[in-house]
Amino acid sequence: MKKAGSIIKKIIISVIGFPIVIIGIILIPLPGPGILVTLLGLFILSFAFESVKPHLEKYKNVVKRIISEARKKQDNFIDKHN
Repeated sequence: MKKAGSIIKKIIISVIGFPIVIIGIILIPLPGPGILVTLLGLFILSFAFESVKPHLEKYKNVVKRIISEARKKQDNFIDKHN
């Protein structure tokens, strides 16, 4: 009985997570939050699938790098205009 509950949990998480990842991947080349949507989908999937966690970490590192680069550009812009 416990195994059936685990399978149902994985199915529900899959039904929610995979479409979000697919939408996120489609949005990546378009203007908008494609990487963040993909990250959200991977986060949801990581609750049921251990194999998703490395991909989640990869995307988290990408987002951290983007934020770091944006802060550097912001600081350079502020320094130039002060």
